[in-house]
Amino acid sequence: MNRLLLAFFLFLATLGPAFAVNPDEVLPDPAFEARARAISAELRCMVCQNQSIDDSNAELAKDLRVLVRERLANGDSDEAVIDYVVSRYGEFVLLKPRLETKTMILWGMPILLLFIGAMTLLVAALKRSRQSRGTPLSDDEKEKLKKLLQP
Repeated sequence: MNRLLLAFFLFLATLGPAFAVNPDEVLPDPAFEARARAISAELRCMVCQNQSIDDSNAELAKDLRVLVRERLANGDSDEAVIDYVVSRYGEFVLLKPRLETKTMILWGMPILLLFIGAMTLLVAALKRSRQSRGTPLSDDEKEKLKKLLQP
């Protein structure tokens, strides 16, 4: 029974998130390691593209993790490390793009598209309501309609 429970708990342990950071990459100082993990979680793996470098097993991700740790060990701030990586790989390396003038279109496009869609629906609804009203009946037409409807 104990072996079965042990096997079950070992199986459950494998279901958790698997981080790609190798033991040889881990910094000895826990504060630096926490900063490195936080920065790595913000950087995109250029091979996997939708994974952070912290989660990726790709060689490039490993190189970037080592680079981040080296820069932190040399005394760079978190922002300086991120700026350095962005200068080498471009804005695409960030999982969450920065809000800058060159990215305003990217950030504003969903709002603009929603506004254009709402205006299109409004114009279509107004056109439809005008078409359904039609022109009022003349007196002759009203008289003919009365005659038709009376038994």
